Amino acid sequence: MTDYLTDVKKYDATADADTVAKIVKHLGIALRNRDSSLVSCTDPKELERVRNNWAGKKLGVTDAAKADSAIEKVCQAMSGDNTKSRVTFYYLVAKHLGKLGSL
Repeated sequence: MTDYLTDVKKYDATADADTVAKIVKHLGIALRNRDSSLVSCTDPKELERVRNNWAGKKLGVTDAAKADSAIEKVCQAMSGDNTKSRVTFYYLVAKHLGKLGSL
């Protein structure tokens, strides 16, 4: 858990441990596999899953363009990181969408 929080804090120094823990709990078993614990910004299907399953289903964002914009901003923010943690990615998407409080 500490590693996830440390990674998130590289992008948001004020990150809340409870919020990060909720994302970790939501992702559950997906974090056990290295491949599924990372997000690839070059894979359109991956980004579609983030939009539909995280932004749409979990966060309740029905505006696909708004979700895509947030995802693109996170891809840009994390562009220097070759291993984009799914926890950090999801946290930042929720932050850009103003949905951290609803987790």
